[in-house]
Formats: sequence, structure tokens, C-alpha cells
Amino acid sequence: MPSFVNPEKCDGCKGGEKTACMYICPNDLMVLNPDAMRAYNQEPDQCWECYSCVKICPQGAIEVRHYADLAPMGGYVQPMRGTDSIMWTIKFRNGNTKRFKFPIRTTAEGSIQYDKTPATGSLDDALLFTESAGRATCKPSDFA
Repeated sequence: MPSFVNPEKCDGCKGGEKTACMYICPNDLMVLNPDAMRAYNQEPDQCWECYSCVKICPQGAIEVRHYADLAPMGGYVQPMRGTDSIMWTIKFRNGNTKRFKFPIRTTAEGSIQYDKTPATGSLDDALLFTESAGRATCKPSDFA
């Protein structure tokens, strides 16, 4: 099921021009209603159910009904973000509640630097191991 925004919980990320869910959505489905300053899913049928918007929402205003094998129709899934983990609360339609805790990424975005420079002409190099021998031996002058 696609994501939906609870308008009572959504604060439009405090009035910025771009909300967190708009920033993270890989399909650009989340938009901000400028009149109400609330986010909403503009095309629910195109939702990939990736849960990115659900996990990033600072107000916990976005919900997604989970897959049928985990939460039958009538149940729902709600994450609670902490500084080091996300606690998923799954409420089944019979009233049972299950909670799962998963760690979140602890490496700051953009902090990993790849500083290996490719070796020139070495087919044994890790960066060129998928290249075929024929392609790796061609030089730009071969095409001039």
C-alpha cells in the first residue's frame, strides 16, 4: 500500500520550501501543499513502498500499511526514530502489537572518501577486473 501523510501530525517540516519526505522520495511523489503547509503523496499508485519517507519523517506523520505477510489488512506500521536505531511498531487488526528494533546508519553522509586512483593498463587492477581483455587494450589512437 502507498504511503499516506496524517495531516494532524505533519507540520511541513517547520515551513521550509522542501520537506524531508520530498527530499528523500526516490520517485518524487511527496509534495508540499503551500496553502496548508502539509506534505502529501501526489500519486499514491506510483509509490514504490520503499519506506524512505516513513523513516525520515521527524514528526512520524507518514504511515504505510505493511505487506500482507507481516501485517494483515487493517494493521499498520509506524516507526519511531531514535539517535541510533529505528523501532518499528506493527499493530495487527486483532490488537496484538509487535516491535522490532534496527540500528540506523552511523556513518555521516558523505564522510566516506574513496581515494584509490585507477592503475593505468593493469588488467589485474580491482577497478578493471570486469573489463574484457580486448576493450582494455584499445587506445584512443586506435579510433583516430
